[in-house]
Amino acid sequence: MKLLVTGGAGFIGSHCIRHILRKYPGYSVVNLDKLTYAGNLENLRDVEGDPRNRFVRGDICDGAVVREAMRGMDAVLNFAAESHVDRSILGADEFLKTDVLGTFTLLEAARE
Repeated sequence: MKLLVTGGAGFIGSHCIRHILRKYPGYSVVNLDKLTYAGNLENLRDVEGDPRNRFVRGDICDGAVVREAMRGMDAVLNFAAESHVDRSILGADEFLKTDVLGTFTLLEAARE
């Protein structure tokens, strides 16, 4: 099984990737992450050499990037989100863009 994991460099996404690679030896993962304040590749340092794990830096709001990352995937796990409450009060536009438009972009790419 080939999985696209968005937001895989964040806390929950990185734990999910490590779990998948540990529990399912036949699975491969493409990790699509924008690496904002919440994403950190250090979260995945222990699996960076695993040939079943590939990182793509990109934004889920970018349709071309999403379509390319989704090519050949069997499933998508979406953990990409803006979730910092204090930041959302100061600037809700980035939160709406990522959380709503980004999810819509993923759904449209999956439909194609």
